[in-house]
Amino acid sequence: MNAKSLAVYQKYYGDPRHDRSSLFRVLAAHTASATALYPGSFVHIVPSFFFPTTVYVDTDKQARRFFADPDLIAFLRIRKEYAHDPTVRFHAVSYMDPLPEPDQGVDVLISQFAGFVSQHCRRYLRIGGLLVANDSHGDASMAALDPSYALRGVFTEQDDTYRLETSHLERYFMPRRGSPVTRDDLERTQRGIDYTYSASAYLFQRVA
Repeated sequence: MNAKSLAVYQKYYGDPRHDRSSLFRVLAAHTASATALYPGSFVHIVPSFFFPTTVYVDTDKQARRFFADPDLIAFLRIRKEYAHDPTVRFHAVSYMDPLPEPDQGVDVLISQFAGFVSQHCRRYLRIGGLLVANDSHGDASMAALDPSYALRGVFTEQDDTYRLETSHLERYFMPRRGSPVTRDDLERTQRGIDYTYSASAYLFQRVA
């Protein structure tokens, strides 16, 4: 990877304590040899350490230059934790617009700090595929209201280590105060809700 690309990556994700690699390692262990879609990725290339094929989507100019680096695959070969050679596709478009990817063509949809990915990119996730979303911009809450998704687990985090929990899921997405949240509420505020029980990230399965 050239010096400029590496500098951008190191600036934002070079600290292994904050690159969420533990989250993706746990997720990959539940999905075998999966294809992942990461809208709003910026230069967060870490999912490619764990998924053999990853599709990244972002309009940022730094991201365009980063993914155009001819040495990117060599960088991934050193860090990957699977047998296959890594495959990366990058689309320099808004994920809210149609993507040049087939419907139901990916196994994993990643939503991290990028808005309502679960809604705009649901079509690309196969039935039975998994969505991992945090609630920074309210996307986990939005997915919880969407009958196309079913909550299958939550990720808890301690000392930068993530663990997937699959029991007592009924206690999540219960507002601490006020009325139940609605889609209109989420679209208006574009932020997470104060729940009685919260998690670092949530795992949904597309069921419809």
